[in-house]
Amino acid sequence: MNKAETGKLSYLAGQCAEFQVAADYQRRGHQLLAQRWRGRAGEVDLIFSAGREVVFVEVKKARNFEAAALRISQRQQQRICLAAQEYLGTLPRGLLTPMRVDAAFVNGHGDVQVLENAIGDF
Repeated sequence: MNKAETGKLSYLAGQCAEFQVAADYQRRGHQLLAQRWRGRAGEVDLIFSAGREVVFVEVKKARNFEAAALRISQRQQQRICLAAQEYLGTLPRGLLTPMRVDAAFVNGHGDVQVLENAIGDF
């Protein structure tokens, strides 16, 4: 497999993982607000509402949950938090909006594990 094919396969695997995570959140009563929302600070994979709370989700896929968790670097966590703040700025209550940032991991079997409040210190 060449580099272009490998890149396309990784992209599609990431999309599939986001779809699985979105379905998991929706089963639990969350409403999808945005997918792959992009602001000046960067991209947020999934954004949901859960009652009055906005939930930002970073999705990572790997062979196992531990490997997926290791793929979220400190710099990426900062970028996600800045993008989340930027998104909140578009809402009527702005930064006063209740929110959290979750990390969702998908393993090689397609199982989903969610860590609520995994990223940031707001």
